[in-house]
Amino acid sequence: MINNATPLTLVGAGKMGTALLDAWLDRGMDAAGVTIIDPGLPENIAEGYRNQGLQFSDQPAGSTRLIVLSVKPQIMGEVLAAIGGNVPGDAIVVSVAAGITMETLSATFSPEQAIIRVMPNTPALAGEGMSVLCANEHADTENRQLIETLMDAVGKVAWITDETLMDAVTAVSGSGPAYVFLLAECLTEAAVTAGLPPDLAAELARQTVIGGGALLAQSDLAASTLRKNVTSPGGTTQAALEILMDADAGFGPLLERAVLAAKARSVMLG
Repeated sequence: MINNATPLTLVGAGKMGTALLDAWLDRGMDAAGVTIIDPGLPENIAEGYRNQGLQFSDQPAGSTRLIVLSVKPQIMGEVLAAIGGNVPGDAIVVSVAAGITMETLSATFSPEQAIIRVMPNTPALAGEGMSVLCANEHADTENRQLIETLMDAVGKVAWITDETLMDAVTAVSGSGPAYVFLLAECLTEAAVTAGLPPDLAAELARQTVIGGGALLAQSDLAASTLRKNVTSPGGTTQAALEILMDADAGFGPLLERAVLAAKARSVMLG
């Protein structure tokens, strides 16, 4: 449960914003203390939030003590220009936007504004998120504990002190769920090519990813050890892994290229 009555303004109710908000509301956040700023939110979704007691506005509520910026990096400048002058100086500013640095954010707000960057991921909606946090020097222990409590409610939390690591974090865990979903998608397509009916192929691929993740979560063993445990010498798994672990064209070097490309894009967005 989140025993949190701190007035909160959510700027941007897209997939990530609503994933976090829905999880917080499910875990006890006071709906009456939440204001949403998102003129593009579909009316049916907005109406659902209104029915829960949330408020809508084009500016942060005057009582706001927590501003969560959950907008695309490409429009962050526009958003900051629109609301920056109305953010209370004692509010904690939390940004979940990839690439946008605390230096960029601080240029808009009070010189002593507490700012915390958070890189969550969409499994937060299932309570299995991974969030990495980094705070500026104006965020005190109480500020940090509040944000950690919120993010802990939707999964695991880790802190870093070197903000430059956020780009790599974004590339690994922020974007990572998409890599897992792509694995399930490609495994389904490969299963169909191998002769399985599409419905069965999808079920096998989906449950294999779910089961593998659950086993990884429950085990204290390293991922490499778990892999070796299901690989019999000369067996079917080894035959597949000889392809996937090819030193030049296998899964390892391909994923490394993908992560580095995502990291580079995060740097560019900032």
